[in-house]
Amino acid sequence: VFFVAEVNESKAKDNPVTAPRRIIFFALFPFACGYFLSYLLRAVNAVVAPDLVRDFAVSPAELGVLTSAYLLSFSLFQLPLGVFLDRYGARRVQTVLLAIAAAGCFLFAAAPDFFSLVASRAIIGLGFSAGLMASFKASSIWVPPERRSLANASIMSAGALGIIMATEPTAWLVTQVGWRAAFVIFGAIILAGAAFVFLAVPEKEGEKVSAGLGRQVAELVEILKLPLFLRIAPMLALTAGATIALQTLWAGPWFRDVLGLGPHDVARSLFWMATSFMIGIFIIGVVADRLQKRGVSPMTVLLGFVIANLAAQAVIMLQVKALAFAAWCVVSAAGQAAILAYPWFAQRVGPGLSGRSNATINFAMFLVAFAAQAFVGVVIGWFPQTAAGYDPQSYIWAFGLLLALELLALIWYLFVPLASLKEPAP
Repeated sequence: VFFVAEVNESKAKDNPVTAPRRIIFFALFPFACGYFLSYLLRAVNAVVAPDLVRDFAVSPAELGVLTSAYLLSFSLFQLPLGVFLDRYGARRVQTVLLAIAAAGCFLFAAAPDFFSLVASRAIIGLGFSAGLMASFKASSIWVPPERRSLANASIMSAGALGIIMATEPTAWLVTQVGWRAAFVIFGAIILAGAAFVFLAVPEKEGEKVSAGLGRQVAELVEILKLPLFLRIAPMLALTAGATIALQTLWAGPWFRDVLGLGPHDVARSLFWMATSFMIGIFIIGVVADRLQKRGVSPMTVLLGFVIANLAAQAVIMLQVKALAFAAWCVVSAAGQAAILAYPWFAQRVGPGLSGRSNATINFAMFLVAFAAQAFVGVVIGWFPQTAAGYDPQSYIWAFGLLLALELLALIWYLFVPLASLKEPAP
């Protein structure tokens, strides 16, 4: 609603598709739906984990590997994904990938063993690898540059609705039909989402890049080698990736083992965390949008939210129980402030490279999320299990090591002078 007010009305008369309401419904909303489904399936294991542990007798390390398989395939496909988005357009790429995600859900529902679960989970992650990047690509095509931070935050708010659906609503669905039937239902909904993207989203002149595939890949490699990318990527990847790893899997067990909550209260806590994420990500976009008009860089706003996120993680790591729930909500609300860096970085590498520039950041972020999710499981597995679940002391070590790495990345960002880096022209 905020950013479409900037659309040139005279152009809207010439092309009805560019009218503000039509941009929302036809050019952005279908991709927001895909991102909603992406986050739903990304976070669903936090709720169904007890069922998977019971049915397949998986260890903490195996649970971490199973859940993070989504993030691994997701992250590994980010680099070629950027090339495909720039070459073929967001509409076609997202349609095909959503169909793959639906197939992964059907396979997950029918999985007979742990290996099949991991493989199916990886297919789901591959299918949702364009959930955010296709949305950002559409935003770069249809939304004025000065409003893209807000547009991207609005789209990410739809993802937060997916996290909300992955808490109490999914817990209720699983109790009614079982986790296998729930994944069949998810697969059918995802297929409907693929059809919506294919049928509703228009093509636009200039959306696709005509350069050869080899040239596009070479440009992608050049982005990865940019000093500017090397400066910001560790902070963005570690702070956002660690938040994803914790919220989509380990927050639930932490509430159970550290605070002693039952299944219903765990689901309720995850629900409020998801709500905090939805509200927080939109506030991040609004704050950045307003301050940018006053000359404040989005990266300055990002830094403030990153510091708040790390402070909240410290409270959780130290297990200050009186502040724990509020701290988890702050982590959820501020943990994805990295979205402010996407349009900022894309403008500096050029509009024709927007898909690939976004994908490079996403690649680093989700590779860290995969490693962090699996790593926490390994560390927790070093400690003997308790009658209720995992040793509360194991979370101190696992979360503490993650926090230490995030602090190092922040120091790297703060003490590498931007003026000493050779930036590409905007």
